[in-house]
Amino acid sequence: MSVHTSSTAEAVALIADDMREVDRLIAKRLSSDVPLVGQVAQYIISAGGKRLRPALLLLMCGALGQRSPQRFTLAAVVEFIHTATLLHDDVVDDSTLRRGRATANEAFGNPASVLVGDFLYSRAFQMMVEVEDMRIMQTLAEATNVIAEGEVMQLVNMHDASLDEDGYLRVIRSKTAKLFEASARIAAILAGSTPEIERACADYGQALGTAFQVIDDVLDYDGTPAEMGKNLGDDLREGKCTLPLIAAMRRGTPAQRDTIRVAIENGAVDNIDEIIAIVRETGALEVTREAAAAEAQRAIKAISQLSQNTNTEALLQLAAQLLQRRS
Repeated sequence: MSVHTSSTAEAVALIADDMREVDRLIAKRLSSDVPLVGQVAQYIISAGGKRLRPALLLLMCGALGQRSPQRFTLAAVVEFIHTATLLHDDVVDDSTLRRGRATANEAFGNPASVLVGDFLYSRAFQMMVEVEDMRIMQTLAEATNVIAEGEVMQLVNMHDASLDEDGYLRVIRSKTAKLFEASARIAAILAGSTPEIERACADYGQALGTAFQVIDDVLDYDGTPAEMGKNLGDDLREGKCTLPLIAAMRRGTPAQRDTIRVAIENGAVDNIDEIIAIVRETGALEVTREAAAAEAQRAIKAISQLSQNTNTEALLQLAAQLLQRRS
């Protein structure tokens, strides 16, 4: 199966009508008798996110020939779960900027962000029950639990400059890639796929989600605030030891390693320009991009097991184009 050069936008254009239906459903299910709930939820939902997880679910449904209207409900569910994690993440990380504007916790305060995140989780579970499929409920319940574990793992690893690549991957496969994996898997479950195809879909989702996060971590040292929609060095300020820093410490001089170690342990960004220079000079960005490319290739290999159609071609393009993302 060939991979044609195409933009992610072109891949997502295939499901434009489906995404409009998901957006309509999201708006409907955000309703609450408590005005602040809808206000905060609408603020973050409307912030212009990529909607990658629901898009993945819908593209995978199309690839498998599944046209049940339940796909819209499940796409909204995964977006609600994702949005809830963002609300909680920004409180834990004390973030002030996301997608180029003030975070919900900056705009409404920490208590409102946490509690509206709880509302979105519970609304997601109400909606998944409506689908009346125990395996789908099990998959989403497990994913939500693993994501929470990933958050705790990341918290434990804060300011730990000794974190290695395996430890880093454990965190992002739990915290970020798990919902990608679940989105792809539940499309296969909804389509009544064989265990082999279900596994291939799940593998694709996990690999795509891992590559997405690795590239995100590259851009923290190789992007601009305008591209990222957040402040450069935010991960370092939070004491996160991401793959670019792990690779730079592995490849740098003792003095360079010590500079990065001290910055991670203290969450210091006063010398962020020096840290960025070290990351670039040591070739750490190239090493990190190679790790993302390996995950993208794993995704492409997994999806090649599906029958070829316009949606599987779009999923291939999505994996291939991920390596060129700048935001």
